[in-house]
Amino acid sequence: MLAPVIAGVDGSAESLAAAEWAGREAVRRDRPLRLVHAWNWHPRQGAGEPATAAQRYLARRALRQAEERVRRTCPGAKLDDEQIEGPATTALLQAAEQAELIVLGSRGLSGFTGFLVGSVALGVVARATRPVVLVRAGEEAADEHLSADDGSPSTRTGYRDVVLGIDLGDPCDEVIEFAFEAARVRGARLHVVHAWQAPSRLDLGPGDIGLVNDPEQADEWLGFLSAVLKGWRDEYPDVEVAETVTEGRAQSVLVRAATGASLLVVGRRMTERPTGPRTGPVTHAAIHHVGCPVAVVPHE
Repeated sequence: MLAPVIAGVDGSAESLAAAEWAGREAVRRDRPLRLVHAWNWHPRQGAGEPATAAQRYLARRALRQAEERVRRTCPGAKLDDEQIEGPATTALLQAAEQAELIVLGSRGLSGFTGFLVGSVALGVVARATRPVVLVRAGEEAADEHLSADDGSPSTRTGYRDVVLGIDLGDPCDEVIEFAFEAARVRGARLHVVHAWQAPSRLDLGPGDIGLVNDPEQADEWLGFLSAVLKGWRDEYPDVEVAETVTEGRAQSVLVRAATGASLLVVGRRMTERPTGPRTGPVTHAAIHHVGCPVAVVPHE
């Protein structure tokens, strides 16, 4: 059986948007869709103690709302659902082990404050061994597509770019493959972005030949990027690829590049740190400040 696309739902507006996005992605990938509701234990509820009637009712209502939303907007989705008792982060991580990818909601905030990502979503992103996609409240199918000729929203136009943020110091196959596949199933262009920073004079040792602000550095990085992507271009010949190298902080470069995209793809190293799992500064910036859905792909 094919691994499903899983959406975590809790009845909130952001989780309903996530369920709808997951439905579209399941259809694109020809995968089943599974809606999962996991309720937190009440602080005084002991391990193994049955769920209350209220918890069971709220779980069923959340799943029913998500099912109705998906069936209305994605009638081609092959859909089932599941209720899981226990701490939500732990339950979703367990469900994700069997998933093609897992989709969760993030609540959009106004202005420049970015996105409020709840502790459950952050916990799943930081610990999952499968890709996690975060979707903001209000995300609609037309947001993934280019505007119509008259500027109005449309689902009949082509898809907006899939943007891949790549670290050329550590290019990871899992992250690159996810981005190429996401672009392929959409028929979208893949825009691959690398941010580089010129070393300061203090960073250069006596044997270094690099020149600060050397205009040739950008061309060198672009050549390196093209070499890294060559095998993937051959494997995905139908995917149009655009390559960009930009001097600047990776966090800022990616947030700008993802403006108007259908999906941003970033990586997260799974190595445990003494302080516990973390997302890293680039991924942290992406999931808090990028408006389009963000796919976080774990890698060794």
